[in-house]
Amino acid sequence: MKRVRAVTVALLFLILGAGVQAYARQDQQDEKQTKPEKQGKPEQHSKPEPQQQQNQQRQEHVQQEHQRDQNQQQERMQQQREQQNQQRERQQQNQQQERVQQERQRVQNQQQQQQMEQKRQQQLSEQQQERTRPEQQKQQNQQQQERVQQQQERLRLEQQNQQQQQMQQQRQQQLSHQQQDRLRQEQQNQQNQQAQQQRIQQQRQQQSQRSQAEQERQQQMNRQQQERAQQQWQQQQQQQQQRERLSQQRQQQLIQQQQQRLTQYRQRLDEQQRRLQQQTASLQQQRRMAQYRFQEEYLERLRDQDRRLREERHDYYNDPYFYTAPIYRYNRGGAYYETNQYGADLLRQAVNSGYEEGFRAGAADREDNWSPDYRNSYAYQDATYGYNGYYVDPEDYRYYFREGFQRGYEDGYNDRYQYGYYSEGSYGVLGNVLSLILNLQSLR
Repeated sequence: MKRVRAVTVALLFLILGAGVQAYARQDQQDEKQTKPEKQGKPEQHSKPEPQQQQNQQRQEHVQQEHQRDQNQQQERMQQQREQQNQQRERQQQNQQQERVQQERQRVQNQQQQQQMEQKRQQQLSEQQQERTRPEQQKQQNQQQQERVQQQQERLRLEQQNQQQQQMQQQRQQQLSHQQQDRLRQEQQNQQNQQAQQQRIQQQRQQQSQRSQAEQERQQQMNRQQQERAQQQWQQQQQQQQQRERLSQQRQQQLIQQQQQRLTQYRQRLDEQQRRLQQQTASLQQQRRMAQYRFQEEYLERLRDQDRRLREERHDYYNDPYFYTAPIYRYNRGGAYYETNQYGADLLRQAVNSGYEEGFRAGAADREDNWSPDYRNSYAYQDATYGYNGYYVDPEDYRYYFREGFQRGYEDGYNDRYQYGYYSEGSYGVLGNVLSLILNLQSLR
């Protein structure tokens, strides 16, 4: 741009100089023309005015010429300026074209350089590839081996997952089977419980019937005992030498002991019934249904026994036991005790009642598939069924009841009759076993 300005200024100076020189030459030519005329024609003083007019015309003409020259010069200058502008534009265009060409050339050079660089890079990469091809092949082999190992590991994991899924499915199936079994078992248990309840109701009805029959049998036994007592009393009357009647003081002592013993027995009977109810609930939780039925029946028999004892009004002074002298003695726990016929009969009844309850308890444990343990049975722990509160001490009755219970439990659990028998709906101990257990010794 600075060059263009300098060239433009120089051209303007040249044009102005040329215009000034041309104007000077024109003035010189006009003066030359006017001088000869002045020399050839002398002044005529007679005609001054026309001369002035001519001069004026000449001056006007000169001025017009000068003005025309100036106009022409201005036109030329305008043309020159236009030419200069056009030239500058052409120069600018040329410069732009040159710059475009230069830029194109530069871009082409850059492209060529880039192409050469790319070729060089390709050559370098090819050379590098040639150098690294063995390593790449080795890496590829390693990668391929790793991929194969990974695939094998994935296959192994998938097999393990499949096995785990299969095992889980099997476990779920087992669990579902177990749940179904439990549901079936629960349903079966519910059905069994319903049937159990029905059986219990039936058994209770039967038990009530049996209890009535037992009451009748007990009353019959009492009657038989009373009859035997009367017979013995008659015999005692006939054989006064062998028997001696107790004194009234001794009779009163026996009655007082009996009343205290009966009161204690009734209190203990209430407590034992409450304990039996608790143990019965425990049997239900253990699902020992047969033993549960047995204890329900035993509890019902205890209730009937307690009811009879509470309703009974005993005539102590007319009961032969309280004025009959003892005729037997027995040993329990290393100590000897004496009793009469009524006490001996009650001890026999304790052994037989114990055998009967023990047989039922053993059969119930066998039905429940329970390990044998007669001491864990509540009937063995209570050992008061069949005791009426009279004639013998409760501990004596419980001792002989347990002796019979142990033997009856063994027979019932093993489904045999080694120590006893069953006849007409009742159980009893064999005579030789009974004699061995009681070991009654006669005092006469």
